[in-house]
Amino acid sequence: MQDSIISRCEAKGLRMTEQRRTIARVIGESADHPDVEELHARASAVDPRISIATVYRTVKLFEEAGILERLEFGDGRSRYEDAERDHHDHLIDVTTGEVIEFVDPEIEALQEKIAARLGYRLVGHRFELFGRPVRKG
Repeated sequence: MQDSIISRCEAKGLRMTEQRRTIARVIGESADHPDVEELHARASAVDPRISIATVYRTVKLFEEAGILERLEFGDGRSRYEDAERDHHDHLIDVTTGEVIEFVDPEIEALQEKIAARLGYRLVGHRFELFGRPVRKG
């Protein structure tokens, strides 16, 4: 994914400095949903000259260009993922903050059915569930 983020940025005419390239690589290598502080920690481990302000500006630029998607999971922190990842939904554990990605064909079909019943064709959606683990026994 990392090269595709860089190549998509270049295709959109964004000026790709070395620091922006580092941030794009860090995002592309992320299997989770990092916030700006986490991205800064990872990027500055590669290049200590990258400031948190640079990460904020770069993330905003990438989001405005449609490269990144901003996610809000109810903890007051904006998190980010590659906007071109395969579609998935999220289940957020409200006790630990763990984010579980999933795809459920029944949910997808139900959303399409509801939209059609209301006279619409879905062009996109976000679906986030918030829960606590069920105690066993």
